[in-house]
Amino acid sequence: MYNVYQQPYFIYPYPCYMNTPQYNPNTMYNPYNMYRCCPYCHNDEHMKTQKSSKIQLKDYGPYPFVVNIEEATKQNNTFRTALWTGENLQLTLMSIPVGGEIGLEIHPETDQFLRIEDGEGIVKMGRRKDSLDFQHKVYDDFSFIIPAGIWHNLVNTGNKPIKLYSIYAPPQHPHGTVHPTKDDAEEAEEHHDH
Repeated sequence: MYNVYQQPYFIYPYPCYMNTPQYNPNTMYNPYNMYRCCPYCHNDEHMKTQKSSKIQLKDYGPYPFVVNIEEATKQNNTFRTALWTGENLQLTLMSIPVGGEIGLEIHPETDQFLRIEDGEGIVKMGRRKDSLDFQHKVYDDFSFIIPAGIWHNLVNTGNKPIKLYSIYAPPQHPHGTVHPTKDDAEEAEEHHDH
């Protein structure tokens, strides 16, 4: 009967991220069943296949988007990949290798939220570059917030890569950013004057 949000099919990334109300008289009293993700989601076999598929890691912004963030984060093997970039917010995935670090940095006008899905490390923050007086051990399921204008770093102290996602408000990196390694990220930031 109605479709409140219509997008072309290419917007449906893994598994089928559109959540569009669909009229169905047989399910109108069950809100969960009134929604389907894409034209194929009425098929249980399709959904089983989609749940076991790999997520295509690319920038889906600024379109409406739903993702299993834990799966996407653990799947990512790049230093940084932008998963969604909008006008006011950006979601990136990061993988910090054993013994590696994000690197000491500051975002003068950007607040940042980070959540670790796998691995462990030490987060360091401070108002001065030479005085990171806030330090805390972080690991799976920990999140931390870095206010704008605070120097910060995350050092991997574990025996496996740290897998995390980061939300920047406003966005920090250009739409579609992919930095395979930390060296690539540093080179890109030099060219973009970050």
